[in-house]
Amino acid sequence: MTAQIKSEIDQLRSELERHNRLYYIDAHPEVTDREFDRLLKRLEQLEQQHPEYDSPDSPSRKVGGEPIAGFESVEHRVPMLSVDNIFEEAELAEFDNRLKKLLDGSDIEYSVEYKLDGVALALLYENGRLVQGVTRGDGRRGDDITSNARTIGGVPLHLYGEKFPPVLEVRGEALISNSDFAHIRAEQEKRGEQPFANPRNATAGALKLLDPKQCAARKIRFYAHGLGYVENAPFETHTEYIESLKAWGVPVSPQIAAFPSMPDTLEYAHGLMYDRHTLDFEVDGLVFKVNQIGLRDQLGETSKSPRWLIAYKWEKYEAVTTVEEITVQVGKTGALTPVAHLTPVEIAGSTVSRASLHNRDELDRLAVKIGDSIVVEKAGKIIPHVVRVEEHKRKGTEQPFHFPEHCPVCNTQAVQDEDGVYIRCPNINCPARLRETLRFFASRSAMDIEGLGIKLVEQLLEAKILTCIDDIFRLREKKEQLLELERMGERSVEKLLAGIEQSKSRPLWRLLTGLNIRHVGTRNAQVLSDCFGSIDEIAKQSEEELADVDEIGPVIAKSVHSFLNSEIGNKTVDALRSLGVNLGQPVEKSESEDQQKPLAGKTIVITGTLTKFTRDEVKEMIREHGGKAASSVSQKTDYVLAGEKAGSKLTKAQNLGVPVLSEDDFLQLVNSDETTEI
Repeated sequence: MTAQIKSEIDQLRSELERHNRLYYIDAHPEVTDREFDRLLKRLEQLEQQHPEYDSPDSPSRKVGGEPIAGFESVEHRVPMLSVDNIFEEAELAEFDNRLKKLLDGSDIEYSVEYKLDGVALALLYENGRLVQGVTRGDGRRGDDITSNARTIGGVPLHLYGEKFPPVLEVRGEALISNSDFAHIRAEQEKRGEQPFANPRNATAGALKLLDPKQCAARKIRFYAHGLGYVENAPFETHTEYIESLKAWGVPVSPQIAAFPSMPDTLEYAHGLMYDRHTLDFEVDGLVFKVNQIGLRDQLGETSKSPRWLIAYKWEKYEAVTTVEEITVQVGKTGALTPVAHLTPVEIAGSTVSRASLHNRDELDRLAVKIGDSIVVEKAGKIIPHVVRVEEHKRKGTEQPFHFPEHCPVCNTQAVQDEDGVYIRCPNINCPARLRETLRFFASRSAMDIEGLGIKLVEQLLEAKILTCIDDIFRLREKKEQLLELERMGERSVEKLLAGIEQSKSRPLWRLLTGLNIRHVGTRNAQVLSDCFGSIDEIAKQSEEELADVDEIGPVIAKSVHSFLNSEIGNKTVDALRSLGVNLGQPVEKSESEDQQKPLAGKTIVITGTLTKFTRDEVKEMIREHGGKAASSVSQKTDYVLAGEKAGSKLTKAQNLGVPVLSEDDFLQLVNSDETTEI
């Protein structure tokens, strides 16, 4: 009997830990909150009946222990310094230049992540077990809040796996999600209490509570983003550290990524800024960090902050308004997007009356109803988005919104993306899709047809003069009908027709962009155009061949192959060909010549300061001689070209046994008749 009870306790602990990880780390829960609570109550019951099986790491300890007398002040082994802030994007280039000077031109990789608007917290693990949780305090000393830290959602009481450092201090942010905050305020309202002002204040107050059970009731979460004291670190970069934390079961700040230059990092950062609506917590900027830990050590810190990171903050402006109506728009790819129509409210000097709710999952997460009071945020130059519903203000008259099962324009059955969140109208002839497709096709981002703006597109659709993309190039035949349209005199029509004629000779990448193939943007279109030269050559490739192209990959390859080999794709391409639109010319390649080039099939990474060439010159030489210039060293790297003061990439190459070239070695290699060993 005793063995059975011990076995059930162990099984319950293992199952609850697994569900905690699925919920907080993987974001794919398998059970409902009610089922989780049922398992937890059973574990608590067995542990109370059999105290001999007590464990400090049991999931039951996450709900809090007995109240404590107070918090002790402890010294941080590594100071928790503040972060320098900037408010203009242009200052990132200054930051980059400043670090390059300090590092004498060493290659710098940058990571970027959201700046979470929570409360800084350090978690200390010794031999994989959580032994201490400390607040930032004044940066030198903080409060030991271990009893409360153990209750925080997602914080593992012991690390998974075996390869973690013997001592590891994980730093990150404690916060309350917007959805949990809305529920907490609604419960406060029911109890007649004054609702909390904002999630950050509620989190800070919870961590100072002397009763851990009360802290646990606030549903605080933790997201790691930094490193404090560590012994025998098994990682060399910030991104390697973040991946290690994931493997050890620690929740990390989402979408952290690193790139070989500031411009590349900034391009990714723009996507983070516009994707912030997918987050269920507050952010107030982005943090850019030097990715290589070795370079961080060289850069050091000032008395106030580390030199190797900077926070690009945006001003946050919020307002409370009412959802008057929710409608669904149909985009150029058929995506059905719910839009909240709001009681107009002024935010940051402009009147906001609409806000996208993005997709059905976002709508469900927010649980927004028609008539709800909501918080709308506008940060910097970013479009407004809905932060949360003010549930405590509900009066019971609010109406739920049901996401449509059919396209609201053409009534076609809507379908959900495979492994995706978007629901789409699959009808390519849907009037709403066609309107957005034609608008985009004629835009400056695509075919750049002067005179064909959205107002004219709408008129042409209403008059049934346009029914598909290729009809644009038949408009000269319908000049008389054009002259009958509002504000379309002889001069306007001729200007339009001239713009259409000019667009026929646009480069292939513009046409590929304008065809509205899913996942294909300007950059992907340029890569495909440069690689294959013509749309016919692209269509001939298999999915695998397309996926092998650098920067394309399987998702884009599948989308391109499907479109160009579909009935509508073939019909569109054939029509454009007959109408004289440029479909490109095949890239002339001599396979034998390519194979004879000295760097054919070779991948080369450049590091350090070069004296004979600029980096762009070397990259162009590598391409001209049949090779590929890469940004990071791996086992697939053939050579590393190392200049003066080469950094971590050189060290990694030496550890992996990758041949290292000097500039003279490189010149000898590209000037040789065939590749030789160096």
